[in-house]
Amino acid sequence: MGGGGFSMEPDNPLLDIYFLQQTGKRTPKICFIPTASGDSENYIARFYSAFSKLNCVPSHLSLFKPPTADLESFILGHDAVYVGGGNTRSMLALWREWKLDLILRAALRAGCVLGGISAGAICWFEQGLTDSIPGKLTPLSCLGFLPGSCTPHYDGERERRPALHNLIAAGKMISGVAIDDGAAVHYINSELFKVISSRSKARAYQVRKSSSKIVEKALPVRHLSLNQVHVRPHQNQSGPR
Repeated sequence: MGGGGFSMEPDNPLLDIYFLQQTGKRTPKICFIPTASGDSENYIARFYSAFSKLNCVPSHLSLFKPPTADLESFILGHDAVYVGGGNTRSMLALWREWKLDLILRAALRAGCVLGGISAGAICWFEQGLTDSIPGKLTPLSCLGFLPGSCTPHYDGERERRPALHNLIAAGKMISGVAIDDGAAVHYINSELFKVISSRSKARAYQVRKSSSKIVEKALPVRHLSLNQVHVRPHQNQSGPR
């Protein structure tokens, strides 16, 4: 997700519901990883508040207060992993220290649905455009589960588009996808499957260099509505644990 979901659109759960549906489970187990926010307690509380209203079993993973020494078994016990936004550079450094990057790759191979917003979107690609360093937007090498680069908040932060174009033109960033707030890109087996959105004007774009020009191509998008997703409130999960 370039932006949106429970943290940016608390009254519009369409992207979050779509994400849960991709597990194929009636009551999926979903793990929220808020590392990029420094495990913000407010962020974690908002996750539980939002997902306790959906048909799922929510939990979260803190690397500052790990629930267990066996993080691999913990992650593999979930159907989906939802990564929150924040400082991508710091998040990836901590993940690598805990070998969570390797665990998440194992989860992907096991069929776990991986996703997230902002930092939780760009982390899966070869490269991401990040504001992790104050005052500027810079390329960042990420996990490489997906090919190319990823840029979130494409319409939500006016400096994103020119920064991406300039970096690709200068050869400092590889071609990739740019995602508006309220839009998401859905990949299956490293291939772009579809673009979906929770806002009528939200889109995603393929951005690449062709000769000396930057080419930006709007991708076909499916706009979600409540009659396309199904909310089945689950009352047994009421807060963090």
